[in-house]
Amino acid sequence: MVDPLGVALGVALTAIAVALHYTKGTGWEAPDDISQEVLERRAAAVPETDFPEPMNRSIGGGGAAAIPAGGAEGELEEGEAEEEEEGFDPSAISDDEVEYYEVEFVNEGETIEVANNEPILDAGEDEGWDLPYACRQGQCVSCAGQIQDGPAEDYIRHSQNESLFEDDMEDGYCLTCVAYPVDDFTIKTGEQP
Repeated sequence: MVDPLGVALGVALTAIAVALHYTKGTGWEAPDDISQEVLERRAAAVPETDFPEPMNRSIGGGGAAAIPAGGAEGELEEGEAEEEEEGFDPSAISDDEVEYYEVEFVNEGETIEVANNEPILDAGEDEGWDLPYACRQGQCVSCAGQIQDGPAEDYIRHSQNESLFEDDMEDGYCLTCVAYPVDDFTIKTGEQP
């Protein structure tokens, strides 16, 4: 059996404790929010990059992997100047300088004419083909294709290329989103190095 006097005494003591808590308070105050300051310090410590999305290379299945220092073939030694490859600006080609080339798409089983100021990817999409791509900026290999006729540099020019190595280009690989034809060729889309 429950003792009513004990219950009444417990309720009264609880009410007194709650009343004292609300009148006196705990004295605890929340610390200042330093999250913005921490974010700004971290952002200042990270170098700037043009890469739009972390691990973007893996979108197309190419997979990104870290290469230990000195492990990359042809890596520059300390003190050597790095030569930047310069792309070209296709919008600088005037209307009277536009040339058309026959590009055979193996997977699609068709040959189309592509202007030297139009990316191969765009020309294929204009035909209604569902070609692979991700960044459309030459920064991943999702849109890569392999030119069947020889080294890519003999048949296309990239306006930007941040993903393919010289060996890849020798094997005929190109980034269709930023590749512009300079000759007739055959390409197999969806092929990555």
